[in-house]
Amino acid sequence: MTISNRVAFIGNSLPRRCGIATFTTDLQQAVAAARPDLETVIVAMTDHGQVYDYPSTVGFQISDSDLEDYILAAGFLNAGRFDIVCLQHEFGIFGGEAGGHIISLLSRLTMPIVTTLHTILAEPSAAQRDVIARIVGLSSKVVVMSEKGRELLRLVYQVPDEKIEIIAHGIPEFAFVEPEEAKAALGYSGRSVILTFGLLSQNKGIEVMIDAMPAILKSRPDAVYVVLGATHPNLVRDQGETYRESLKTRARELGVDGSVVFLDQFVDLKTLLEFISMCDVYVTPYLNEAQMTSGTLAYSFGLGKAVVSTPYWHARELLADGRGILVPFGDAVAIAGEISKLLTNDTLRQAMRKRAYASSRSMTWERTAESYMAVFEGAGRKHRLKTIVNVGTGVLLSDRRAPPEMEISHFLSMCDDTGLFQHAVHSVPDRAHGYCVDDNARALILACALNDPGEKRLPEVLTSRFAAFVQNAWNPDTRRFRNFMSFSRCWLEDKGSEDSHGRTIWALGVCARSDANLSRRAWAGALFAEVMSSAESLHSPRAWAFVLLGLDAYCAATGDDERAAPLRLLLADRLMSLIGTVGTSDWMWFEDGLAYDNARLPQALILTGLATKKSAYSEVGLRSLRWLVTQQTSATGQFRPVGSDSFGEKRQRPRQFDQQPLEAAATISACLAAWRADQDGQWKAEAARVFAWFLGSNDLSVSLVDLETGSCRDGLHPDRPNENRGGESVVSYLLGLSEIRQIARLSETQPKPTTLVA
Repeated sequence: MTISNRVAFIGNSLPRRCGIATFTTDLQQAVAAARPDLETVIVAMTDHGQVYDYPSTVGFQISDSDLEDYILAAGFLNAGRFDIVCLQHEFGIFGGEAGGHIISLLSRLTMPIVTTLHTILAEPSAAQRDVIARIVGLSSKVVVMSEKGRELLRLVYQVPDEKIEIIAHGIPEFAFVEPEEAKAALGYSGRSVILTFGLLSQNKGIEVMIDAMPAILKSRPDAVYVVLGATHPNLVRDQGETYRESLKTRARELGVDGSVVFLDQFVDLKTLLEFISMCDVYVTPYLNEAQMTSGTLAYSFGLGKAVVSTPYWHARELLADGRGILVPFGDAVAIAGEISKLLTNDTLRQAMRKRAYASSRSMTWERTAESYMAVFEGAGRKHRLKTIVNVGTGVLLSDRRAPPEMEISHFLSMCDDTGLFQHAVHSVPDRAHGYCVDDNARALILACALNDPGEKRLPEVLTSRFAAFVQNAWNPDTRRFRNFMSFSRCWLEDKGSEDSHGRTIWALGVCARSDANLSRRAWAGALFAEVMSSAESLHSPRAWAFVLLGLDAYCAATGDDERAAPLRLLLADRLMSLIGTVGTSDWMWFEDGLAYDNARLPQALILTGLATKKSAYSEVGLRSLRWLVTQQTSATGQFRPVGSDSFGEKRQRPRQFDQQPLEAAATISACLAAWRADQDGQWKAEAARVFAWFLGSNDLSVSLVDLETGSCRDGLHPDRPNENRGGESVVSYLLGLSEIRQIARLSETQPKPTTLVA
């Protein structure tokens, strides 16, 4: 992809007073200057309670603590069809724990993201590590400004080297000049000027430099130390000017107050360059080594100044090989000695200046912009390789279009000699929550699906365990299936929910029709026949639908059970009665609200209509499914399953979160049932659109699936995926995949199978 139109930068922006604001503004201006036909815009972070007179280059503002603003900003960027978003990341400028609100923005973007990390912590907290991992995961490329940054990303955060780019901090293009003219203009003629500039805060080590002044003045009585910069706004908010006043007091007590000048100003670039031009030595006496970048250091170095600095990470790299002088942290004696040496030795100082200026020519903003543009181009090319969804047709479009391979290693890891575990902690089975018949019934259905040609069957012993779990769950005393079992194989109830009972009947019907083992098919048919009558007493519409799905398979397998036909009509008529009572022209549904596994209701009617040749059932099923599809489609055309936050709400458009894999699997099945009913190819396209939700075509633009293991995250929260990968989720994904793969095999136009890139 060529970056032909628009680039957006997310970060602070001038006139906000901070280094990130200066950097973001400088980078935006440099990129804009590099390509006059390129439109650039800044999405500016605004700190709580502040108002800034932003220039026209700021197209959108985000109040750092307002999560809704982040979501609106994503909409602004997507609607504006920006080609690239370049994030400037610093923990302190975003809201949420460890600045986590920014994930809600990034996860919704449809274009590639290039992130510049201004701080990389060697010992992050768990929350900080998680935020960085998610930002890196959402980014096509990550930019750092030093080799130390690359090293920390690789070792601490396990970021692959190919994802990291090093681009030095940009500097203004400025001639190599002697300081006298600027000294005269600023009123410092005849003085030896030492300069520090930047926002004043307690980690800058200014007090150490003040402590060094008495010794410096002994060797150069004309020396003056100029501290240029306003106090950091956060410090002013919390403490006022207490810190600045303490520094002035320290200078008075040492008798050097006449040689230490505090200029409480936030200056524009022209004035700043003039101040740098006039200094003889620039000093950064910072107290902490964990400073990944320093714009003040880069600017002074780039103007060819002799620099004395403590060995924080950026300085250690930039000033190596004689390009500057490093002194120990907090060592006033060492600072005084090195500065005195430079101020009294013109030859030494000039040689150091020339080395710095010559080596900094690759750092000018013009060169920096070129480097960023190259990264943008590469990120665009990589982004093209991702799976996209053509929302007009619902067809998966990719250079490699076949569905993923059926990988079941995670599914196998979630099973033991009892059956399928309910839950996982990340990808590790969670024994604390034991098992349920719901998930083991689903697993039995999956085992039967994998008997189709083109798939590899599950191990016989595993399918047998799922069947044994179902058999043991049947409680003849209550005429119902139990649901929950502890890890110690103790049932936790005498009977489970109606829905779990209906789903287990469904699994028995599928097993009776499709199991590879003839003996197990006979077992399933016999148990189905025994439990079938219990369905008449069920009150749950979903339980009715599950039983109808089981009856569809059971009747296809047996065909001669005289009790099945009337039960089929009874349950189908109940669903028809519901939609006749509740449904309206704008609420074509069976209930006053939407809940879970919604698409199974129209699917049950569609299949029942096909099997019984009662077209009224299928027609209502198709109409209700079409209505459900509209409810589960976002404004951008992506599949958006009914969120669990909607459950229980009456006649409301579904809420966006939490989204769960169960809904996607059900919708795929229902769409393919609809396709079999009316042969409208749009239903296949709809199923493909829904399946793409698993692979990243969703509200967070994040894949829920690990294609190497077949694991599936438990869903999508508003700001992140649920990293746990439980039994229901993995079975839902694999069932959806098995149906998509079956349709691909049946399609005459399907290309040769390869792997779909997510």
